[in-house]
Amino acid sequence: MWKNDSIEERIFCAALVCLEGHYNQSPVMGPQSLAKATSIISKTLEKTHTFKDVREVLSRNIRVWIWLRRAVCAAICDLNEKSLGVRSKPFIQTRFLDITTPEVTALIIKNYVPLKEALQMLNKLMHVARNLLVTTEPAVPQDLSAAIEFDHEVYEAICLCVNVTSKGIDGEMPEDDASRAKLNEITELCKKVLVTSLQQAHNWLSKNHRNKMLFWYKVLIESPDADNNPGPEDRHESVLEYPAPRSIHLRDEIYNWLKRSSKMCDAAIDICKEYYDAQNTEVKDQWLFHDDNLLTWNFTPPETWAWQPDIHDEATKVVSTWNPEETDKFEQDRAYGRVSHELDKWWSGARIPNPNDWSLAMYSSIDTVPHRIKECEAALMQRYAAAEPHEDPNDGIEHIADDEDNTEWQGQVPQATQTFSPDYDEYEEEADDDDSYGEGPMTGLLTEVPNILDPKQIEALHMIVKSCILDSAGSGETRFGENLQQTRCRIFLATDCGRNLLRELLVFIAVWEKDEQSLIFQISSQIVQAIHENSLIPYAWMALRSPKDIISPAQTVLLRLITYLFRTALSPPKDYNPLAESKSEDVENILANEDMRLGKMLNYLYGLFRSRIVPECVALMNIQGEVRRGRLDPAEFPVDNWDLERAKDGLVQYLDFLYTVADIPQLRQHLIDYEAVYELLKLLEGLDVGVEKAPFPGTRRNEPPTTPPTTTSTPQASSSNNPPPPPPPPPPISDPPHEFPWSGIKGQVLSILAALLQPPPGQNSPGNPTVQLQILQHNGIVALLNCCLYDDNNRFCRERTQLCLKWLMDGCPDASAFLQNLVSANQGGQAQAQPVTRPPAGVTQSVRIDGVPGEVRVQVRSSTVPSGEIGEVVGDADTSIKRNEELVNDLLGRIAIAPDEDETEDDDFM
Repeated sequence: MWKNDSIEERIFCAALVCLEGHYNQSPVMGPQSLAKATSIISKTLEKTHTFKDVREVLSRNIRVWIWLRRAVCAAICDLNEKSLGVRSKPFIQTRFLDITTPEVTALIIKNYVPLKEALQMLNKLMHVARNLLVTTEPAVPQDLSAAIEFDHEVYEAICLCVNVTSKGIDGEMPEDDASRAKLNEITELCKKVLVTSLQQAHNWLSKNHRNKMLFWYKVLIESPDADNNPGPEDRHESVLEYPAPRSIHLRDEIYNWLKRSSKMCDAAIDICKEYYDAQNTEVKDQWLFHDDNLLTWNFTPPETWAWQPDIHDEATKVVSTWNPEETDKFEQDRAYGRVSHELDKWWSGARIPNPNDWSLAMYSSIDTVPHRIKECEAALMQRYAAAEPHEDPNDGIEHIADDEDNTEWQGQVPQATQTFSPDYDEYEEEADDDDSYGEGPMTGLLTEVPNILDPKQIEALHMIVKSCILDSAGSGETRFGENLQQTRCRIFLATDCGRNLLRELLVFIAVWEKDEQSLIFQISSQIVQAIHENSLIPYAWMALRSPKDIISPAQTVLLRLITYLFRTALSPPKDYNPLAESKSEDVENILANEDMRLGKMLNYLYGLFRSRIVPECVALMNIQGEVRRGRLDPAEFPVDNWDLERAKDGLVQYLDFLYTVADIPQLRQHLIDYEAVYELLKLLEGLDVGVEKAPFPGTRRNEPPTTPPTTTSTPQASSSNNPPPPPPPPPPISDPPHEFPWSGIKGQVLSILAALLQPPPGQNSPGNPTVQLQILQHNGIVALLNCCLYDDNNRFCRERTQLCLKWLMDGCPDASAFLQNLVSANQGGQAQAQPVTRPPAGVTQSVRIDGVPGEVRVQVRSSTVPSGEIGEVVGDADTSIKRNEELVNDLLGRIAIAPDEDETEDDDFM
C-alpha cells in the first residue's frame, strides 16, 4: 500500500505516527525527536497552503486521513487530561465538564509548557486538515474525511476549547503576573484551535448535503450537554402554545435519513475499497471500520451490511407516504422519504399563523389598547410589590415553597387565543441578569462560541450557519420534494440548541456594536432571510423573548436585521400583491408567495406593536407621570434604568422598522389599514404625560448665571483676554428611573406620521385623506401641537411637527378649521391677558435655535411681510396651500411666544 506513495505522504504519515505515540505516552518523544516531528508537520502545512498538487495528493490518501485523525485524537486526549484533569477516550463523545475555576487554573499553570506545545501542534494539524479539503473535487476528500469520521475530532476540539476558555478560566485570575500571562496565552491558543476547527468544519460541509445534515445532527441533536436518553414523550423546549417536536422521534428520524443518504462519491468508494481489500480479513482497522460508521457499506460486501441503503435514481420523483401502523421505524421513515415526519408536523403548527387572515384581531384591536395599558400598569406595580422584601423572617421558607409550584411559562395551560400580555408576577425581580437572555440552561456545543471569540475570529461560525440553512444557490429538491436547506433551517429553530445559538449570534451583534457594512452583520441578515423564507420569523421572535424585557436584546437585533432586509433583499417589487393566493386552500402554495410572506411578517410584527410594545411602554410613561404629579413615591417606581434602556432600545428599533415600512410606497398602505396613527399618537401622549421637557442645554433665561467664587459679582465685558466661562458640571451618572427621558422617540414618531401623511409617489398634493381623518378622529392635532415646544430630549421635533401639520391641512378642511379655531381661541386668550409684544422690524436680538448650542444674533422680520417672502419653497402650490402654511406658521409662532419663555422663536428668522 505504501510503495506508490510520494515522499510527502510517507514523511507526513511517519511524523503523525510519532505524534500519536507521543501524546499517548507510548513512548513520549524526547525534545530532539519532537522538534523533528514538529518541523515535518510545519513544512507539510506550508506546502498544503501553497501548492495545489500537494493538496491533491495528500487529500486522496486514506492512510493520511486515518493517521491524521489518530494524531489529532491523541493530542486532544492529552490536552483534556493536562488542562481539565479528565482524559477523554477515542470514539467516545466528551461531555461539557463542571469543574471549579481554581482547580483548572492550578492545573493549567502546572502543565503550561506541554499544554502550549500540544495546542500549537493541534492547531497545525487542524490547519492541514482544513487545507486538504480545498481541491478541484472537494467531494472526494470530504467523503474520505467522513468515512474515517474525522468530524468527531472536530467536535472534540470544539468541546475542549469551550471547556477550557468558557468554563475553566472564566473566573478569578491569579494574583502574580507570570501566572496570569500563562493563563492568557493558553486561552489565546485555545481560541486559535477553535477558529481553525470551525474553518475545517466549514470546508468539510461546503456544498455537501449529507455532511451538513450530519454536522447539524451532532451539534444540535447530540450536543455534549444534551439529554442522551430522552423519554418517548420528552420534547424540546416549547415556545408559547406551540408544542416542540419530540426529542427521541426527531433524533431517530434524522439518524435514519443519514443512514439512507450515506452514498459516497465513486472516487472515494474506490479509494476506500482498495484499502479495505488490502486489510487483514480477521483484524480490520477500527479507525475506518468502526461499528457506528454509517458509510462502511459503500466499500464492504452486501452480506456485511447492517441495513439496506437507498440506491436509486435521484431524477425519479416519489410520493411521500406516512404509515402510522408500521412497526419498523426504519422502514416507516424510508417510505416517508423526507428527513423527519416529526419535524414536518412541528413546522405545520409553528409557521406563519393563519395565512389567510390579515386582520389584527388575533393580536389586539384599537378599542382594547387603553385597557391593555391599564393592565400593564397594574402588572408593573404588582411586580414591584412582589419584589418588596417582607419583614417576617419566615417568609424565605414560604417563598421557596411557592417557587416550586410557580412553573415557567411552558407549563401553563395554553390559552384559546394568542395573547402577548406580560405576566410579570410570575418572575422574581431578584433573578440574575443572565436570565434575561433566555430561560433555562443555554445548551449546545456551539452556543458558548460567540462568548469566546471576537468578530474577526467568529466569521467561520456565521458562515457555517448560513451555509447550512440559506438556499441562496437554489439547491433544488430531493426526489421526495424536500428542500434540505429549508429542512435544516427548521431543525435550527425546532431544537433547544439551535435557538440558543441563534440568540447568542444576535446578541453578539449588539455586544460588539457591528454596523450594517460589517461581514458579521451581512451574514446574520442572510441567516434571518433564511428564517423568513421558512415562514418562521414569528416563531423565532417568540423564542427570543425574555420575561423581564418588553423587547429582549436578541429581539431588538432581529428587528434591526429585518429592517435592513426590508431595505435590501426583501424590498417589494412594484407589482407587490400579498393577496394573490388568498383564496387558495393549499397552505404550501400560499407560503410559497414571497409577497404574502412579507405582508404576513409585517402583519405579525405590527400586531405585536399594538398588543404589547405600545401598551407596555405607555404604561411605563404613565407611571412616570404619576411620579411627576406626586401621586406615587419615586421609590415605588417598578423598574430600573437598565430595564428602561433596554425597553427604549427596542422601541427605537421598532420605530425605525415602521419608518422603513412607511417609506416604502408598496408597504405604507398596510400601516394605514392598521390605523398605525393611533399607536403613534398614544406614544406622543404618553411622553407628554411622563417626561418633562428638557430646557436648552446652554443658558437659561430665567436663571442668573453662576459665577466662580474668586470673581466679583460685577459683570465684566467680554474680551479675548477673558477665558470662557467654565463648562457646566457633568450630569449625574444615572438619573432616577422615574425621570428616564426616552430621548429621540418623539422625532421618530413624527417622522413616521409625516411619511404616512405625505401624498402618493409622484404627487405634491394633497395629503393622504385616510390618515388625515384618522388623526382627527383620535384627537391627534393636540398631541402634535404639544410637540412644538422645545425639548432637548427630542431635538428638531418642531420642524417635523410643521411638516406633519402641513400635510394634515393639505386638502383637509376639517383640520384647517380645527387649527383656525385654535388660533382664534389663542388670540382671544392673549387679548384678555397681558399682550406679548414683538420687537420692531430690523432690531437685532439673541435667540436660541432648535439643535444649535448657544445664542444666535438674528434680525427680526416684519410681521407684515407676505408669506411668499418667508423663504419657504411653495413651488406651484395653489392659494389654499399657501393659506394653510400661513396658518401653521402663525399658530407655531403664537405657541413659540406663549408664556413659556424658554422656547425658541425660530419662525421669526430666515
